[in-house]
Amino acid sequence: MPLNWRCKHHSTLTIHELYALLQLRCEVFVVEQQCAYLDVDGQDLAADNHHLMAWQGEQLLAYARLLVPAEGEVAIGRVIIAAAGRGQGLGHQLMAHALAEATARWPGRPLFLAAQAHLTGYYGRYGFVAQGEAYLEDGIPHVDMRRG
Repeated sequence: MPLNWRCKHHSTLTIHELYALLQLRCEVFVVEQQCAYLDVDGQDLAADNHHLMAWQGEQLLAYARLLVPAEGEVAIGRVIIAAAGRGQGLGHQLMAHALAEATARWPGRPLFLAAQAHLTGYYGRYGFVAQGEAYLEDGIPHVDMRRG
């Protein structure tokens, strides 16, 4: 079954989509990674923020959040692949879609992401460069990375 990619402004999310993306984030970031933190941080339904989703039928397989401040860099965050979608190159598709969406929607804006430290090489393939030292966020080592 083919993937259905959607990038939606938060104001156009259906209840089903919002529930699915919050459930996936909780399943992976909180349960699988055993990191007790408040994922619902007040940014999902704010400003001009968008949600990039890849659906296969009724199952959400990939997701990323695009946070857009009034000025400055666009932040790509909550990058996630469901267990059922791993090992198929879906992460690379997700990053390609996230970069295309960010560039099309906010041309000329630099990009930012707070990468888990072990993924700096992965994001480096997409032109992101580590900035500064690693730091702990919710008990997991992270590195700030920028592009453009």
